[in-house]
Amino acid sequence: MDHPLDSRHLQAPGAPVRAGVPEHGRVPKYYAVKTHIGALVDELGEGEALPTERDLAVRYGVARETVRQALRELLLEGRLRRQGRGTVVAGPKLEQPLSLASYTEGVRRQGRTPGRSLISLERFPCTPALSAATGVAAGEPVWHLERVLLADDERVGLESTYVSVERAPALDTEFDPDSSFYAYLREQLGVSFGQADERIETVLATPREALLIGTPPALPMLLLHRVSKDTGGRPLERVRTLFRGDRFSFTTHLDATES
Repeated sequence: MDHPLDSRHLQAPGAPVRAGVPEHGRVPKYYAVKTHIGALVDELGEGEALPTERDLAVRYGVARETVRQALRELLLEGRLRRQGRGTVVAGPKLEQPLSLASYTEGVRRQGRTPGRSLISLERFPCTPALSAATGVAAGEPVWHLERVLLADDERVGLESTYVSVERAPALDTEFDPDSSFYAYLREQLGVSFGQADERIETVLATPREALLIGTPPALPMLLLHRVSKDTGGRPLERVRTLFRGDRFSFTTHLDATES
């Protein structure tokens, strides 16, 4: 007979092998509680409230601190979210394609409403570090556009875009900060993206970034660096985007090629 907190029988497709139970069979108590709460989350619908910490502790016969540790991990994984003084089931993560599509296009494909909130749009002399990525000589003017990313009015990321003033001279007067920058370049300036190099890493947000996104500093972030060129091969933009690790995943399609 299984122990009440034995998580091995909860194996599901796509889950860690043997639901994360080591071969020696000993599993931390908080992890067993987490596995059972995860199964409960699967039964509930998006937005439904989870039982209180006290109720969960009684249900599984453990201390409330054990329940808190399990809930903390489920919150970091994006399966739960705080709402008022309670905890509710979170919706599925947003899938952002690794392609030359914009954030706006990626969010709309999933039936969500994209948006952006302007933090700053400033002009400054290009630094040597930015020169190669933007195609601007050091000392020449560049724009820095910083915006909070929104999905259905939920803050989900922070985006910094650097582009030559020469390429977008009227960015401060013609561009709507709540709209797609890529659409502006394509439709207003006749500039099309040709290729881009991207790098993704996991980081923790700085205190300022966490405040702007509205998350705790300990929440893992996905940091995307992108350097883009136009169809003529000229450097176009450098973008640094922070995505909430609990709300985003990245997708791409791979085809087999001969080596």
